[in-house]
Amino acid sequence: MRWDDLRESSNVEDDRGSTGGGGFGLKLGIGGTLLALIASYFLGIDPRVILGLVSAVPGQQSAPVPVQGTPQDEQGRFIAAVLGGTEDTWTAIFQANGRTYVPPKLVLYRDQMPTACGGGSAAAGPFYCPLDRKVYLDLSFFQQLSQQFQAPGQFAQAYVVAHEVGHHVQNLLGIADKVRAARQSGSEAQANQLSVRLELQADCFAGVWAKHTDQTKHILEAGDVDSAMRAAAAVGDDTMQKRARGYVVPESFTHGSAAERTSWFKRGLTDGTIEGCDTFSGT
Repeated sequence: MRWDDLRESSNVEDDRGSTGGGGFGLKLGIGGTLLALIASYFLGIDPRVILGLVSAVPGQQSAPVPVQGTPQDEQGRFIAAVLGGTEDTWTAIFQANGRTYVPPKLVLYRDQMPTACGGGSAAAGPFYCPLDRKVYLDLSFFQQLSQQFQAPGQFAQAYVVAHEVGHHVQNLLGIADKVRAARQSGSEAQANQLSVRLELQADCFAGVWAKHTDQTKHILEAGDVDSAMRAAAAVGDDTMQKRARGYVVPESFTHGSAAERTSWFKRGLTDGTIEGCDTFSGT
């Protein structure tokens, strides 16, 4: 992936030099360590908490994340460049649709971190908190993505960031609020299906970002798209369930199958529009 021409965002808060604190519940974004994913997907944690659509766990005190500065190391600067790319791309797309894009903050941290949505844990992987409009990322996840999930490469990492920013786009467009309301009035099966649709749309929005950013900055190199597709497939519900159980329970899906996730990312990459990412229509 070519990223030297991407503008490095000033909205990265590098908190890796401090301790976020302990004793917090898990928050799940695109993935995480295998055990944490098993717990989050399959052992009864409320998926509304995973989506950040309910308040923090009772008894926890939400705390602001201290700003420790902008990243200076190469990996941190890469994340800042990817975030800058999402800012420029979504600003242009929103403007073309008569809207104003307000970018999220991205917090780099280690181990654990207090957030407005409760406690964030590195074990649970990257996630977006709509209550403070921040993406939280422990960079150790990328080592897991490469080694455990066989999805190496910088563009696979960029897909992860773009997916979480996709949740921010949903928040700005009011989609997340509509899903929350629908989930509260529906059955557990219906709530799971809405969760899947929300995640698949974030995958599609990641593809939209990739298409537009490549058109303006020529970021894609040979093999990059395949790298992102492997990352999307690696965190599909069926893939994770096969790892954990040896069999698949589709009705328990909350993020979508490997085929669905790669298909919607590819659709965003091909179509390049918000309208083309209507995962809720069932088409």
